[in-house]
Amino acid sequence: MTQVWHTVADWLDRRRALTGRSIGFVPTMGALHRGHASLVQRCRGESEIVVVTIFVNPSQFNDPKDLERYPRTLENDLALLESLGADEVIVPTAPELYPNGYGFRVEPDSRTQVMEGAYRPGFLPGVMTVVLKLLSIVRPDRAYFGEKDYQQLKVVTDMVQEFFIPTKIIPCPTVREESGLAASSRNMLLSPEAKENAAWLFRALTMAANPAETRAILDAQGFVVEYVEERWGRRLAAAYLEGVRLIDNVPVMEIKRL
Repeated sequence: MTQVWHTVADWLDRRRALTGRSIGFVPTMGALHRGHASLVQRCRGESEIVVVTIFVNPSQFNDPKDLERYPRTLENDLALLESLGADEVIVPTAPELYPNGYGFRVEPDSRTQVMEGAYRPGFLPGVMTVVLKLLSIVRPDRAYFGEKDYQQLKVVTDMVQEFFIPTKIIPCPTVREESGLAASSRNMLLSPEAKENAAWLFRALTMAANPAETRAILDAQGFVVEYVEERWGRRLAAAYLEGVRLIDNVPVMEIKRL
């Protein structure tokens, strides 16, 4: 049976009782979908104890309205995690994880100030800070992150190595709908028509000859494009549709050259 913890102190008491067990960890912001489920399932297959956190991290939102509208479905999330066999779920409040406010934070260097780092001020420091906090209290052997948020995955992986944190970061493939649309909590905010059109983000990434052509396709489909870039052997993009910010990426080797 899944146990739910709301305070860091109660969780740390529980964590001491798990000493010697292999711990797998899936950090989430809730509004769980098939992508999250795939992370938990992989974690379940590779760990004695599966720990999941649900925390909408305020420090990584540069727009207060975006934080306010982020979907929250805690009851459904807990039911899904129970069905997936998660052992421990930590659902802290912001004062629990930031008892002194946001007075201390991890700042990445200037090399990260591209794409998400450039268009979402404070996002990467917020992600790195909260992940460092969560890794410190969970102390997992492995932590599972999806490749959809590829820059986030890379920054977290680099941070863990930089600070000698004894957790292995496990990258997991993006889960997609039949249309190709990457599973995302933000998809809940799209109208049915926009959700259908959103699949063009994946199509443009995989079928265009270059980033400029990708942008042109997205512009033609009504997206408001922030960036399309190729880095780390991936083609990555962020764009708005109906005011909802969507991101995706694909390996360059998988792009279909027409």
